[in-house]
Amino acid sequence: MIRGVRGATTIAVDEQELVWEATAQLVQEMVKANNIEIEHIASVTVSTTPDITSAFPAKAVRTLEGWQYVPIMCTHEMNVAGALPLCIRVLMLVNTDVKQADVQHIYLNDAVSLRPDLVR
Repeated sequence: MIRGVRGATTIAVDEQELVWEATAQLVQEMVKANNIEIEHIASVTVSTTPDITSAFPAKAVRTLEGWQYVPIMCTHEMNVAGALPLCIRVLMLVNTDVKQADVQHIYLNDAVSLRPDLVR
């Protein structure tokens, strides 16, 4: 069965290294919290708010050891007034037998405000 694992984080300013570091950290924490084997990842979609233009966050994921064959795509979020700025979101589709209620979604930095009901 495929389950979605969600995560989000924020950066202080739009700088290439910060985008890559924050994205890699988020993805690694998502995998660790859910005991995910990279081979079981079907795909990853990474989105950013429109104020992030310095780097493709997917590059940070593709360069992690063992991730070179995981399909990864980047996109921008809708530009909605009042949205959390400088935010990177990840949706990871994973083959797992874990119940949907037991999936641990990861929210870091200011992104904890997006889904406080899911922050553990």
